[in-house]
Amino acid sequence: MASNLATILPPSFNGEKYQIWVVKMKAHLQGLGLWQWVKGERELPALGNNPTLTQIRAREEEEAKAPRALSIIHSAISGTVFIRIMTCETATEAWEMLKKLYQGDERMRKMKAPTIKRDFATLEMNEKESIQQYSDRLMTLVNKIRLLGEDLPESKVVEKMFISLPEKFEAKFSSLEDSRDIDKLTLSELINVLQAQEQRRAMRREETQQVDEMLLYAKAIKGKGNIPSTTTARSLVMLKKIVGTKENLNATIAKDLDMYRKTAD
Repeated sequence: MASNLATILPPSFNGEKYQIWVVKMKAHLQGLGLWQWVKGERELPALGNNPTLTQIRAREEEEAKAPRALSIIHSAISGTVFIRIMTCETATEAWEMLKKLYQGDERMRKMKAPTIKRDFATLEMNEKESIQQYSDRLMTLVNKIRLLGEDLPESKVVEKMFISLPEKFEAKFSSLEDSRDIDKLTLSELINVLQAQEQRRAMRREETQQVDEMLLYAKAIKGKGNIPSTTTARSLVMLKKIVGTKENLNATIAKDLDMYRKTAD
């Protein structure tokens, strides 16, 4: 696993979006077996009085991990960021310096927390947003809160999603409350349900638009005779899905309209 990851470039950091980068970088270092050296939790194995060649090599390999971890951190950051940590001699020092510079110390984190929590409390979905767009905005704030060390369980995020959506989703909320245990509903499940409803609405809007277009088109080419009804227009919409091409549809419409003319006469 580590050998495969060694060929993967570490996530880059240019001084922006530290909260996202730090999670990715930690996972990268863990995959390489270097995270314990970054956290300063690993010590070199002691050698006895008569160490074997295998023991010596194992120690040398472990000894190389500390500078390697620092080298990988260096390769992940831009020149501007590197200048700010270039005096750090160990991976642990470099990691903590980056944390202090871009996340802030404990006092600064406590100062940021109320602002982010307030943004979370007042967040609402805009009418023009999709469920995916809103859930992305919501999770951005959720991750910021969690990275500050605050406890924010998924049940609270689901509850926030429920109370911050527009009224058009209220019917779906009622059906969910009747059919499912809301307390056990995960965020991904809720998003999937809401997106399914969103897609159905989009399909209905598209069908209505097609009906309107068919009525206008029929009026433009009908000549004499009755104007096809909305029901007929809906039939034409379904017909369009069957006949496929616009040319085939036009021919079919012309035949139908000719039938209308003869009936009217």
